[in-house]
Amino acid sequence: MPPPGALNRRTQALLLVGVVLLAGFSVYRLYFAQPPGPYTVYSGATMGTTWNVKVAGDDLGPNAMRAIGAAIEETLDDVVGRMSTWEENSELSRFNAMESTAPFSISPPVVEVLEVAQQVSRRSQGAFDVTVGPLVDAWGFGSQGPTRTPPSEAAIGLLLQRVGYRGLKLDSAASRLEKIDPRMQVDVSAIAKGYGVDRVAGALAALGRRDYLVEIGGELLARGRRNDGRVWRVAIERPTEGIGTVHRVLELQDRAMATSGDYRNYYEIDGRRFSHTLDPRSGRPITHSLASVSVIHESATWADAWATALNVLGPEAGYALADAEGLAAYFIVGQGPEGFESRWTPAFEALASASESTRELESKTPSPEAE
Repeated sequence: MPPPGALNRRTQALLLVGVVLLAGFSVYRLYFAQPPGPYTVYSGATMGTTWNVKVAGDDLGPNAMRAIGAAIEETLDDVVGRMSTWEENSELSRFNAMESTAPFSISPPVVEVLEVAQQVSRRSQGAFDVTVGPLVDAWGFGSQGPTRTPPSEAAIGLLLQRVGYRGLKLDSAASRLEKIDPRMQVDVSAIAKGYGVDRVAGALAALGRRDYLVEIGGELLARGRRNDGRVWRVAIERPTEGIGTVHRVLELQDRAMATSGDYRNYYEIDGRRFSHTLDPRSGRPITHSLASVSVIHESATWADAWATALNVLGPEAGYALADAEGLAAYFIVGQGPEGFESRWTPAFEALASASESTRELESKTPSPEAE
């Protein structure tokens, strides 16, 4: 039997050795070793939603990780500082508050977003419109919060007098924006998240990163691959209430995807359902059976705007426009309680088929160890 105190001294010595080894391993992992897992995850909140960024690479030391996190935060703060309609000092808030039709100077990022917005507005014949803000407020989905009474026909008619993308005059060369009615407002909520995704991707590329998946509020952009060599996999959500479930899984590489749907944000009054998705042309919430639409595009900005436009147009007109524009779009149409029918454009089918063919080829390729 060991003398009194010997066991404690031995235990203390073993603990000390363990602490030293653990510290050494931690230092090695922190400064030299590749991060564990197929990627490193960053996350936060912005634009009234959440963001998640997954970065892969074998050189993600502490300095690189700090630089990546700082770049993401600075990029998103810049987008919000220019385009938020909730912050009084943002560019768009100051433009909206201006009771004048005089030209207003805007920065290149705002010009870039509005150029895309106006093009999608024209090509969708007004189904997408960044001037719809007053109608959004009137129906209880804006900054003023929910409403107990939908706007009257007369109120909708008055609001439509100051809603319409044609009432904006964008001079891209001079970086100026005008409104023909001083009461007009611009709200880029239906395109800003996609733009934020593109900006974050640009910031990562500027740091030399080539493999990442950027997501803001459900809008995505994937570049390269994970550390394990696999292509980034993303999901199209099943458009049901409550906890989200997966409807279809896709492999996304060097492409963006945006989804628009009305199955989460809505309210009911006397048994009538009112969607947060408004048709700018009628001034009323959509009532068709399209539950959600996802668009794959090279740009998350374009994908975000197109997804909104197609959602407004509905399953028939939306599909027809997507097909005519050559868009890769996936439609989920409601068919009664919990029933859905999926439909996709030829461009979407081509991308999905190419992805499946690549995955099948990779699965049949022997590994170096097997050769």
